[in-house]
Amino acid sequence: MNQRSDSKRGESRRVDGHMARKRFGQNFLTDERVISQIVAAFAPQRGQNVVEIGPGLGAITRELLAALGTIQVVELDRDLAKALPIRLMGDGELVVHQANALEFDFRSLATGPHSLRIIGNLPYNISTPILFYLLTQADVIADMTFMLQKEVVERMVAAPGSGDYGRLSVMLQVACEVEWLLGVPPESFSPPPKVDSAVVRLRPHSTPRYNCADEKRLQALLTAAFNMRRKTLRNALKGQGTPEQFEAAGIDLSLRPEEVDVATWVRLSNLLTPDNQTARGEKNAHE
Repeated sequence: MNQRSDSKRGESRRVDGHMARKRFGQNFLTDERVISQIVAAFAPQRGQNVVEIGPGLGAITRELLAALGTIQVVELDRDLAKALPIRLMGDGELVVHQANALEFDFRSLATGPHSLRIIGNLPYNISTPILFYLLTQADVIADMTFMLQKEVVERMVAAPGSGDYGRLSVMLQVACEVEWLLGVPPESFSPPPKVDSAVVRLRPHSTPRYNCADEKRLQALLTAAFNMRRKTLRNALKGQGTPEQFEAAGIDLSLRPEEVDVATWVRLSNLLTPDNQTARGEKNAHE
């Protein structure tokens, strides 16, 4: 597993025969203690269908192969994808897909509903798009364990009332159980990044927990609200619904967006029909 932070911040360095590439923001995990902690938290079992995103130099891949016997990996860097089978020769059965994880069909690797376990790092600059892309295939995913920039993980696991709580928190927690696993300091990598990292686990709900009627509608509502997170809901959600709808959802309009829990956001989104939102938006545009 290679941690990828902001590509402009990491220094270039040759690591174990490979030049860490700035354009990929490559910082390779070298801390054996952290590697062991991540693998222990992931708890791979022989026979499980595991895919690693961004295996890098194979630091974690080797440990996973020892437990699983076989693993598939998705690696964007052509040089790493080519070298990895040679580097791990004799450690187990390795299947390499040289591809962009944002475009890869993970469903093609699944053997049934919630049969796929995914582990790896997500590049900082595209971490959120990858998370949401994977959630479009959540029906075949059992769990996902990722190393990300620490501040992103803090937003993912944040609870209502926290300054880190926002659109990402709500959208991920609607779809998954999100759990902080461990922090990883910069010195665990070569070259060391300028940011702290953390490992998080996401378990897609096998049955809907919040029964969200329209995730796009929820996302639009959250975007409108958290774009004005310092304002009260009365102002932040102006044009999004009627007073009767807010009352039916149990919304206290004197609250700020970060004070509203996940269940209430979903309930409100389900009550707001697209026609109503459009009509209210047009009315306010002429006021």
